[in-house]
Amino acid sequence: MKVLDLQCGNGHVFEGWFGGEDDYLAQQRGGLIQCPACADPSISKRLSVPRLKFSKSDSNHEPVQPLASNAGEGKQLLLDWLDLTRQVLASTTDVGTRFAQEARKMHYQETQTRSIRGTATREETMTLLDEGIEVLPLLLPEALKGTLQ
Repeated sequence: MKVLDLQCGNGHVFEGWFGGEDDYLAQQRGGLIQCPACADPSISKRLSVPRLKFSKSDSNHEPVQPLASNAGEGKQLLLDWLDLTRQVLASTTDVGTRFAQEARKMHYQETQTRSIRGTATREETMTLLDEGIEVLPLLLPEALKGTLQ
């Protein structure tokens, strides 16, 4: 397992886990890696701090502990998030960049109320909130909008 520190074009830093360098390169070439904060697909590797394991006989250092013992909890959290994402995708209509207009029409009862999702700029989102229209930002990277495995 290879853990890389990655950064998107917008400066968000995150960690990626890959089977090896070839796996990372294949996913990068295939456009499968996106920033979890903004879904930017322009990803670059950052310098990573190596994980060092000192020998047990080295009295100057504590032995390196295995990775978090709650790794199972993290995996379950990811599975729960993917399940929630599937539910959101299955129960909403994607209105794309018309999200702010559609949300406003529903709020002012100009159209039938329904569950929608889409994209809105920060300014559009703030204006909706100022008008008392409740919206919830939910990161849905493009890679997850296809078939979820």
